[in-house]
Amino acid sequence: MNKNINNAKPFLKWAGGKNQLLKELNKRLPLNLKDAGTIGRYVEPFVGGGAMFFNLKNHYNIKESILLDINKELVMAYQVMKNDHKILIDLLDDIEDNHLKKDENARKDNYYRIRDIYNSKLKDFDFNNYNEQWIERTSYFIFLNKTCFNGLFRQNKNGQFNVPFGLYKNPNICDKININLVNQALNNTEIICSDFIHSDKYIMEGTFVYLDPPYRPISKTSNFTMYSKGGFTDLDQLELSNFYKNIDQKGAYLMLSNSDPKNNDLTDTFFDNLYGEYNIDIVCARRNINRNSSGRGTINELIIMNY
Repeated sequence: MNKNINNAKPFLKWAGGKNQLLKELNKRLPLNLKDAGTIGRYVEPFVGGGAMFFNLKNHYNIKESILLDINKELVMAYQVMKNDHKILIDLLDDIEDNHLKKDENARKDNYYRIRDIYNSKLKDFDFNNYNEQWIERTSYFIFLNKTCFNGLFRQNKNGQFNVPFGLYKNPNICDKININLVNQALNNTEIICSDFIHSDKYIMEGTFVYLDPPYRPISKTSNFTMYSKGGFTDLDQLELSNFYKNIDQKGAYLMLSNSDPKNNDLTDTFFDNLYGEYNIDIVCARRNINRNSSGRGTINELIIMNY
């Protein structure tokens, strides 16, 4: 275990985040990596909120990390955290001071004002070349994430953020301590905006790969795949399973998490069919983000390993 634990944690609320599953994931890490306390190369093709990455970074010596996600806004935020976290803190500090001194109605107006600005700049925003606008947009992104309903990130078909205002008495918009810790955790880390297929070039023998795709919905009303405007379908899940099998041939250590279809249908063998040749563990987890409180509770999830 890494002696220099800094306790960095995800800087965003993120649907499908793995904080509540970390205990089970940690139990199932490759034994040789756990015994050595060192991970030579770590690759995470669906980084999302980064709970697994920060968990490993806090407790193990990771020599190099490659984080990928298809969500441009998310990758932008990671890049700013890595490169300009001090300026970001100053911007968030101002936003927080301005927001918290308002009454509830004024906060709501402020939220929609910033959301409108954020969406209006989307059409002409340059996501390909790092510049000062990335820092400002990231400050808006974090503000919206910390003050929107349920901490969701959801885009409409045009890629616009469309989550309504959330009621929070004292939201921690500028978490200075954690932003500094996140910046430290991102040392020796490459951050890439691309889909999971692109991660193939970074994976070799001995690489530890954690795959946390948008979960397959366990019911017709679930909305766990709309983290980006494209969604993630059963065909994408099939493509991911083929990718898993290909990188397995490289000698990498692979861990994948997903929903258990048998929560709702005991005859649904979707993942058994895709990953039947690997080790599939069923674990209990809590679903925390749901429109109705009755839809929150303990469910089964799957952890699939090639070791």
